[in-house]
Amino acid sequence: MTDIRMEPLHEASVWTGDQLQDDHSWEYPLDDADRAELAAALDGVKETRLEQITAENFPLSGLEGRLRELSHDLGDGRGFALVRGFPVDGYSYEDIERMYWGFCSHLGTGLTQNGDATFIHYVTDGKLRPSQGRRGVGFPKESKLHIDLTDIVSLLCVQQAPDDPPSRVASSTAIYNEILKRNPKALPRLYEGFEWDRMDEHAAHETPTSGYKVPLFSEKDGRVSCQYNRNWINNAAERSGKPLTAEENAILDLLDEIAFQLCLEFPFGKGDIQFCNNYTVLHGRAAHAVVEEETLKRVLMRIWLDMPGEIRPFVDDALIRYGNGRHGQIGWTAAEMLAGQNTAPRPRRDDGALAI
Repeated sequence: MTDIRMEPLHEASVWTGDQLQDDHSWEYPLDDADRAELAAALDGVKETRLEQITAENFPLSGLEGRLRELSHDLGDGRGFALVRGFPVDGYSYEDIERMYWGFCSHLGTGLTQNGDATFIHYVTDGKLRPSQGRRGVGFPKESKLHIDLTDIVSLLCVQQAPDDPPSRVASSTAIYNEILKRNPKALPRLYEGFEWDRMDEHAAHETPTSGYKVPLFSEKDGRVSCQYNRNWINNAAERSGKPLTAEENAILDLLDEIAFQLCLEFPFGKGDIQFCNNYTVLHGRAAHAVVEEETLKRVLMRIWLDMPGEIRPFVDDALIRYGNGRHGQIGWTAAEMLAGQNTAPRPRRDDGALAI
């Protein structure tokens, strides 16, 4: 086990919801000129396959400066940003997908997200919901604060539920500081980590759970990273026949309580895009009422991004950065998909060790 940091963190990723309510520098509003540039870029890729849209063939010179700021905020800043005013009305879903993918291609590399190996995952309980194994994505119930399986998770609101449920984000480094104050004896168990379930989306040669423990918190060069999704942890424990102990559940209950207490809750409406660094930010949302009418259902588009280079130092990239998000048809780049590499086992380590 690595040494456990027993001193509070002081970096840009440490913040509370109360602080962000008073500082809206995390918002990136788009104006008419920005939307016109996105529309012009879309015109250039109308006949291009989504997987072949890149920053080069989807130019956004007018947005270049703000995209750099956004990338910095995600990688080295607070780890969370909200783009407002992205063009949605008047466009088909196919055109929105192309614009959204093109916009995100300036920030990182898109990855497949489910058993269908799709790059745009529809977060909804309607007819557009894709294959997603046992994952409970898009249902009306509350989504507890958690991470997704790549460097950055991005969500575009195409249509919000009629009762307009707020979204929530929380700094996992601020949560770390609070656990250090309230129950520092819990940190060794969190550093030890937990197995994660693969939610029935693993390949035939892979195990149904990770088979190893992924540290919930880990520290390298003074930087703490977080990997937390309680549902995936619970499922792995139940599948293995070794449910979490009362003490372990109490620790995770405390983490959930602190996350909710420290979170930022904000309106998330049509044309908003939220971006979260999964190593420093948890995301979720409040519940919303069940909607029976298909045309009124909540519809988000989601893109998973790997950031270029080293987004932050990790004690073990294969565990922290790639351990959860590289199985089955999940975690492939467009280039790998176009080359047909998604049918073979892949390495998680530079030394060629295969994913299992």
